[in-house]
Amino acid sequence: MESPSAPAHRGRVPWQGLLLAVSLLTFWSPPTTAQLTVASINATEGKDVLLLVHNVPEDLLGYSWYRGESSDNTRVIAAYVIQSQKFIPGPAYSGRETIHPNGSLLLQKVTLNDTGYYTMQALQETLQGDKATGQLHVYHGPDAPSILPSDSHYSAGANLRLSCHAASNPPAQYIWLINGRPQQPTQELFIPSITANDSGSYTCIAHNSVTGLNRTTVKNITVYAENDYTGYPVGTIAGIVIGVLVLVALGTALGCFMYHRRTRRDSDKQGLTEHRPPASTPGQGPSGASTSPVSLSPPRLSTQGPSCAGSGQGHHPTSPHSRDPVPRAASKRPTPPWPGGGTHIKGRPKESALVPWGLGWS
Repeated sequence: MESPSAPAHRGRVPWQGLLLAVSLLTFWSPPTTAQLTVASINATEGKDVLLLVHNVPEDLLGYSWYRGESSDNTRVIAAYVIQSQKFIPGPAYSGRETIHPNGSLLLQKVTLNDTGYYTMQALQETLQGDKATGQLHVYHGPDAPSILPSDSHYSAGANLRLSCHAASNPPAQYIWLINGRPQQPTQELFIPSITANDSGSYTCIAHNSVTGLNRTTVKNITVYAENDYTGYPVGTIAGIVIGVLVLVALGTALGCFMYHRRTRRDSDKQGLTEHRPPASTPGQGPSGASTSPVSLSPPRLSTQGPSCAGSGQGHHPTSPHSRDPVPRAASKRPTPPWPGGGTHIKGRPKESALVPWGLGWS
């Protein structure tokens, strides 16, 4: 005989079965699509760097890489077509970038200028794009350190304060050496009331803990006693002395030149005045019968005043050109007539009016 409760079980689903179905549907539901990412990376200057791409979508046409955080066409590094495996360089391509088939970007021998953001855009066959951005941080340095201030000479009793600076990423660590002896690690070195014993070489060493590189700079410090310190290096003082001597020599030579030039001009004027021909009375002839021509004496040069070395000119009592305080005897030579003022003298031909003065008789 059939149980009365049997028909009730045929028309209803137990709640335990419903709960099992819901659990199966939840388990079988497809997972959410993973997001495209670009791994950021730190690198040492001069090394090769690979920017890895994760969660690359399927059914892609190709990739495009950009310099910066945006997909600006003016900053395209390169594009890669998957089907043809074709590499297409862009405006920002430097010749050191390569795109792999999986979308990763290789940069060879990175420099400090390569530091920054890089964006990758993946283009699907449905023409939908997905992009991600990563950052490259380049460690570099240190560069050659510089020591400030630039002064190298100090007087005894002064305070010596030196600071060292070097471009480095991460920031450099500094160590000082005084005449080869290591000091406490510090960027700034301070020595109060220095003495002559503090003279010597001061070396700054800059160290980068990431790159492992060291750079050094040496500075020589000289400490003078208070009564010996002039404030200027020996070379500077010698240059000043030489410059003063050159100026004095040039001034002396110029003065001698100007003096001789002025003296010669004055002598020439005086000589022309002394030898000017005397005026003759019209219609009169020469006072004598001499026929020798009248010669002009050369101009006398003045010998008064100081003389310059090497000029070869000076006052000499027997010089024919020197001034003689004793008056000389008057010349007995006849004074020739002016042109046009000649007369006929007995026993002699008549002078031509065209004969120049001072050139004799015809």
